[in-house]
Amino acid sequence: MYGGAGVHVEELVRELRPLADVRVHCFGPTRDGAHGHPVPAGYEHVNAVLQTIAVDLDMVRALDHVDVVHSHTWYTNLSGHLSAEFLGVPHVLTAHSLEPRRPWKAEQLGGGYRISSWLESSAYREAAAIIAVSDGMKADVLDAYPFIDPDKVHVVRNGIDTVKWQPQESTDLLEKYGVDPTRPYVAFVGRITRQKGIAHLLRSARLFDPDLQLVFCASAPDTPEIAAETRVQIAALREHRSVVWIEEHAPRTVVQQLLSHALAFLCPSVYEPLGIVNLEAMACHTAVVSSDVGGIPEVVADGETGIVVHYTPDDTEDFERRFAAAVNSLATDPARARAMGDAGRARAVDHFGWQVVAARTVDVYLAAGAVPGAVAP
Repeated sequence: MYGGAGVHVEELVRELRPLADVRVHCFGPTRDGAHGHPVPAGYEHVNAVLQTIAVDLDMVRALDHVDVVHSHTWYTNLSGHLSAEFLGVPHVLTAHSLEPRRPWKAEQLGGGYRISSWLESSAYREAAAIIAVSDGMKADVLDAYPFIDPDKVHVVRNGIDTVKWQPQESTDLLEKYGVDPTRPYVAFVGRITRQKGIAHLLRSARLFDPDLQLVFCASAPDTPEIAAETRVQIAALREHRSVVWIEEHAPRTVVQQLLSHALAFLCPSVYEPLGIVNLEAMACHTAVVSSDVGGIPEVVADGETGIVVHYTPDDTEDFERRFAAAVNSLATDPARARAMGDAGRARAVDHFGWQVVAARTVDVYLAAGAVPGAVAP
């Protein structure tokens, strides 16, 4: 499990199990609590979208009688739609992102991007209900797909396990990766993708307070090209400041220590339906400096739990300067950063519990027409 959608499914399923008989079908090998579907033979070296379609069809083949089918992201929207048609039950989908809002995916998928966009659009048109993870995501859904009835879109925000995600006192894992915990640092955690605003972050970082370390915990590049671009930017940035690049999908224990001791967590995304990682940072008592795209302002309370910087694609240099200024304002006032971290922890606990998310999700199933215990024709 990686990325916001993966975290969402893992946490949601855990809280759904006391409320429903949940059967999970996933890509890859079978693992605890989930029926796996590897890429079928003969599709190992074709376009990733064709691999996705082949896996989706295998999911449909394996599914038996259920009361509702719930898919997450375009990767499984096709299997959700076809399974619901076969079984005569509602298909509910959760909107974690939208293909029309991610044109850079064409770099990764080539012509497959046109197919993924068509698959997503078709699934949204036919779904019995759509769950948006933020008000911003709902607005995006209705803007990208104006044929959708607004009453069909339900806002159920992502959650955070504030028992699992707590501040950590230890720094042993940081030292293992070369982070100096005695010096202030700011941190980024995420995938290497255009969506996360990484190029803006690395240019902005040239303007950060010279005493700050930048800990860049980033892996899983979308393409070899963006991986190479990032490597060049990191090399150039290291001529100006200390940069620690954790070039792997770091375990949660490492991420918790990283967030817990950071002056601030940085989220310069150019597209972000909600941003679970911001909640993870807040749960670890860490201030957040973020852009204002998508659902981020619904999570990060500007001036209270962090600093939200307006992003416009028309003037990215100005955004990078203002982002750096926000970071530097916390570097010169660490007491303010700590107060924001305290407020962030309280906000995460009070407003973003996964039990509430699960209960609201069941409500959507019932509103979509799911009949518990029904036998499909």
